[in-house]
Amino acid sequence: MRRLAELYGRLLAGLALAGCAVLFLMMLVICIDVLLRNVRIVPGMLGVPWANEVTEYALYFITMLTAPWLLHRGMHIRVDVLLRAIPRPLAWYCEWLTDAIALVCCIALAVYGVKAGLSSHAIGGMVVKVLSVPEWWLLAPLPATFTLLAIEVLFRMQRLYAAERGPRTDAVSAG
Repeated sequence: MRRLAELYGRLLAGLALAGCAVLFLMMLVICIDVLLRNVRIVPGMLGVPWANEVTEYALYFITMLTAPWLLHRGMHIRVDVLLRAIPRPLAWYCEWLTDAIALVCCIALAVYGVKAGLSSHAIGGMVVKVLSVPEWWLLAPLPATFTLLAIEVLFRMQRLYAAERGPRTDAVSAG
């Protein structure tokens, strides 16, 4: 199980690096757009018409690529003031309940994402702005991301089960 968790961590790190690459490309598009709007390098070209749209999509893809890694690293938002104030065994059960709710939500969103993507593909749904793209292209990352999040929640539950009965000490970024 430990080896599987290590491989999974590497997969998530690779996805986070891909998210960084998308962020870098987004920054380049924005810089080029601003440059072309303010400096007449190319005659008749006043910016990059599709820059805002691509930036919107990039922000979405960055989120989808990095969310499982952030959860894995404990870099998500976590408010555990109450867990530190209640008895340790009760806090442990609260952690379990929270993880169980998170698992159900991730599975539900993954299933819904598959259904929405397949439905969009079946009807040939398009998103038409400056660029025209099939809607299912934008929906495809949802089930993949929420499946990865569900797997990470299972790993978190396994670590919690093996730990001392009390609030979680792994995957928390603040002490």
